[in-house]
Amino acid sequence: MSTPETERRLRIAYSPCPNDTFVFDAWAHGRVPDAPALDVTFADIDITNGMAERGEFDVLKVSYAVLPYVLDEYALLPCGGALGRGCGPLVLTREPDVDLTGRTVAVPSERSTAYLLFRLWAADTIPGGVGRVVVMPFHEIMPAVRDGRVDAGLVIHEARFTYQNYGLHKLADMGEHWESTTGLPIPLGAIIAKRSLGAAKLEQLAQAARTSVQAAWDDPEASRPYVLEHAQEMDPKVADQHIGLYVNEFTADLGEDGYAAVRGLLTRAAAEGLVPPLRPDALDFP
Repeated sequence: MSTPETERRLRIAYSPCPNDTFVFDAWAHGRVPDAPALDVTFADIDITNGMAERGEFDVLKVSYAVLPYVLDEYALLPCGGALGRGCGPLVLTREPDVDLTGRTVAVPSERSTAYLLFRLWAADTIPGGVGRVVVMPFHEIMPAVRDGRVDAGLVIHEARFTYQNYGLHKLADMGEHWESTTGLPIPLGAIIAKRSLGAAKLEQLAQAARTSVQAAWDDPEASRPYVLEHAQEMDPKVADQHIGLYVNEFTADLGEDGYAAVRGLLTRAAAEGLVPPLRPDALDFP
């Protein structure tokens, strides 16, 4: 039976990755004054993307690539997510300088920013187009490339720091291509909340996310137990690198460049037929 306490809790889902646990630690543990209590579910972003499409949670961390499918029901919060520079997905191969024309490429999801960036890169640099695209869990991609089961893999998250351990080579950096062609930061993960909560509640959530981020910056050690508990045996130094790369000024506030990056990515992707076009007011907040 639910109680008044559980009824007041907002159902939120985000990944166990260090950047998310770092950002939400203070809020999830009741250290953000006047913030709604959270009922947290951990799930990788390909799972939370599906949750958003089904409207299952109040607040979710999702890929920016899924926004065109969910913005009728959810609003984009202007904070708490992941954008950045020098932090894009990588295409890895077993041998250097592989021509991917007609080759098989493993990707973590077809509803991910990484996939959109990859398709935009491929459209610009592989005139003949890649061959088959195979979706597999991101932690299986590097072993599949190493073992020759696929010709290349699109990797995200901490794989930027560990792919050499698999004897793999970086063929291309999707972030470098995006930044060099647009001058904008790379839009990776977004925080969304149900529009039905109302404008006042959405403003409250945005403020809670900003306060939680600032609390983590002010006292990084406070979040460390939560980060390492959920970091899936990740080396603490790698977790720190992960946080340093993905938690930045855009996490505190998207700002003009952040919104331009999101619109730019989704507009270009729509022009390539990869996602539906956005309504002009779809990114407005609240």
